[in-house]
Amino acid sequence: MSSEVRRESPLLGFAPEANAQSGVQISERPFLGHVNLRGSAGNDAFLKAVEGPLGFSLPLISNTVSHGAGLAALWLGPDEWLIITPTDGESAIVASMDGALGDMHSSITDQTGGQTIIRINGPSARDLLAKGCTLDLHPTVFGPGRCAQTLVAKAMATIVYVDDAPTFDLVVRRSFADYLRSWLQDAALEYGLTRQG
Repeated sequence: MSSEVRRESPLLGFAPEANAQSGVQISERPFLGHVNLRGSAGNDAFLKAVEGPLGFSLPLISNTVSHGAGLAALWLGPDEWLIITPTDGESAIVASMDGALGDMHSSITDQTGGQTIIRINGPSARDLLAKGCTLDLHPTVFGPGRCAQTLVAKAMATIVYVDDAPTFDLVVRRSFADYLRSWLQDAALEYGLTRQG
């Protein structure tokens, strides 16, 4: 019996077909690190301590994202952020932030195993999301560098506007991923996506 641990993404085997005329593509960005950070945005010592390991400042404006060195920090609340790391980068970030923060009032929680990211891109991506989301996703309101926690087809998700393709990332709990993938894939049929299975 092998003792090797094998990782599987929540959407293992998901590979919908998009033809040349397809207005939307849906894919998973599996195995990225997800680290929840809590602390006081009003505490300069906290902000400076976190900036060292990240290499950039946390976003302090609501529903915004900061980037640097392959990392992203999403504003979730006045004292809460989600740090997205490259694959297998979460442990190093947790350790370095823990060391930098010391006894400071804060919380660092690795949520990597409990979340995944579904990426939606293409000219019809915004229309697809609008079918199941009440947020105003118009680019003048929700453009690059923006994020928001909301419901998408009754599943809790954090939507991140990635670029003007447009491309959106949906950060979702592992337990909602297959349901949301199925809903998105079904809702995308009119945009040329071929349903799998």
